Amino acid sequence: MEKTIASPAAGIYIHIPFCVKKCLYCDFYSETALSRRSEFVSHLIEELSLRQSEYPVDTLYFGGGTPSVMDPDSIGTVVDTIRRLYRLSPDAEITLEVNPGTLDRTALDRYLAMGVNRLNIGVQSFNDKHLTLLGRVHTADAACRAIADARDAGFKNIGLDFIYALPGQSVQAVLDDLQRAVAFSPEHLSCYMLTVEPGTPLEHGVKSGDFTPLDEEQTADHFRLVSQFINTNGYAQYEISNFSRISRANGVDYRSKHNLKYWNHYPYRGFGPSAHSFIDNRRSWNHQTLDAYESSIDGGLLPVAGEEVLTREQQFTEFIYLGLRQTDGIDVQEFERRFDVSFYQWFQPVFEQLRPKDLFRNSSERCALTLEGQLIMDGICRIMVDRNLQPNL
Repeated sequence: MEKTIASPAAGIYIHIPFCVKKCLYCDFYSETALSRRSEFVSHLIEELSLRQSEYPVDTLYFGGGTPSVMDPDSIGTVVDTIRRLYRLSPDAEITLEVNPGTLDRTALDRYLAMGVNRLNIGVQSFNDKHLTLLGRVHTADAACRAIADARDAGFKNIGLDFIYALPGQSVQAVLDDLQRAVAFSPEHLSCYMLTVEPGTPLEHGVKSGDFTPLDEEQTADHFRLVSQFINTNGYAQYEISNFSRISRANGVDYRSKHNLKYWNHYPYRGFGPSAHSFIDNRRSWNHQTLDAYESSIDGGLLPVAGEEVLTREQQFTEFIYLGLRQTDGIDVQEFERRFDVSFYQWFQPVFEQLRPKDLFRNSSERCALTLEGQLIMDGICRIMVDRNLQPNL
């Protein structure tokens, strides 16, 4: 039987399902019907009311889609509603994802005034050719202006998002993006390897021969460069794609507190179409489309499309995958407390099989991956969660 632990404060995720244009690589749910924004906010407020809770909340994250296509007053209304209906901590981390093509200085001032204290800017690249390939609506110059405007507005916690391993992208082009990024001294960097998701225009382009993905060796070279460069330029990697600035002077932790909830199975509630929630080992998800989401709320119902209680096997699998995603790795004592089995004894065959490849950084307290291990993390996790290796769950 799994032992219970006291749950930390929850996070709230708000999915804003609107974009000016669908990017080639994106498989998140979004709509380009911007005329429906006001109607959506009304339904979102109703969902927040239907789910009112006394559960303490210490992170609020607006994602999408493109939250910055919304009128700032709409974002402010949602923030005020959450403060009224939920126990939002006075010092909560409030993150807003923004895109340079839908951002101006006036909006930044208003976001800051309403309490947004962390900005995530979707730069993706400082190379106009690569931005066009990705289907982005902004230019490199617009990205630079957005970063400068955010700093001038007074934001002290800025994250920049990038995508690398693009078709035809050279190692030097990746390095150019990284050098320009760190020159802005953001507090956080997220660098995601491009993946070809099913059903996206990018997948169609690959199948038709319009795009040729990099091979495994080229992709590995990009991954090594990203990790080694950022880790030696004032940042510390804490997850396979995420880096936070090292702040020795004031001891501020610039890791994404909200995303840490996802990776550590902490509770979070998702609102808006396609949003997921995870509370007390129960995962639920909202209706995928805006039409189904709004129809459910119009009928006085929660817009939940489905839910599941994680089985012991699912808990085991997710503990391994989520733990090894993080630079600190798996908490050995927590694993043993949850599953009543000695970690190193149980996985001894795995470590013996993989030891010559130098894939792990192990201690009595942690099991983590080396850089080379991170490159093949999915394969390592598949071996570790093989049903034949799992304890009697």
